[in-house]
Amino acid sequence: MDAESGQIMGLEALLRWKHPVRGLILPDQFIPIAEETGLIVPLGDWVLAEACRVAAQWPDLFIAVNLSAVQFRSAGLARRIIDTAQAAGCEPVQIELEITESVLLHDDQAAADVLRTLRSAGFRIALDDFGTGYSSLSYLRHFKVDKIKIDRSFTKNLGQDHEAAAIVTSVVTLGHAMGLTVTAEGVESHHQMQLLTAAGCNELQGYLFAQALPETAIADVLSGRAGLRDVA
Repeated sequence: MDAESGQIMGLEALLRWKHPVRGLILPDQFIPIAEETGLIVPLGDWVLAEACRVAAQWPDLFIAVNLSAVQFRSAGLARRIIDTAQAAGCEPVQIELEITESVLLHDDQAAADVLRTLRSAGFRIALDDFGTGYSSLSYLRHFKVDKIKIDRSFTKNLGQDHEAAAIVTSVVTLGHAMGLTVTAEGVESHHQMQLLTAAGCNELQGYLFAQALPETAIADVLSGRAGLRDVA
């Protein structure tokens, strides 16, 4: 949500597996296996197609989609993403592709080329979990992105840890100086929301506003175009 207005700006596509025996399985239990077996590539393509389909229904919103390291390095990724968005009828600017530092660890030039192609096509790139890796700042120098997302570990300790507050303030200042949007993840209390807004974060994300919801439930919220502070 927009930190100042409380308006819904976008959604993040979250994958869940409804197993017939084990029930709801969270991604940390099956994504590593999917990456090891290579199934993450077709699975990731399906998630992207679903995100583009939903985005086409809500032209004023963006949908954030996580790209794993294996998926990012798969042949023809940029072309597949471009074609998928075109087929769904959504604008590239509606799709925000989230990557972590691990995606960029191998073959700097190839990664830079993929990001350049996608940004040139109109897609937005977000560096997720920012601040958790030792080389976050160097990645901002070498790879062009549109947004940095402050890791939830810093949000969690706001108001209790002076170092966490200093890091958040520094990241916001850095991001704005580079012309980037700054989003804080893991917002779970009104106190955190107030501190992050005061620090200058552009966008806030977390369970304070909504937990993971099926598409139908999200549509009910979006149809009213209400600010998230009104429905939280």
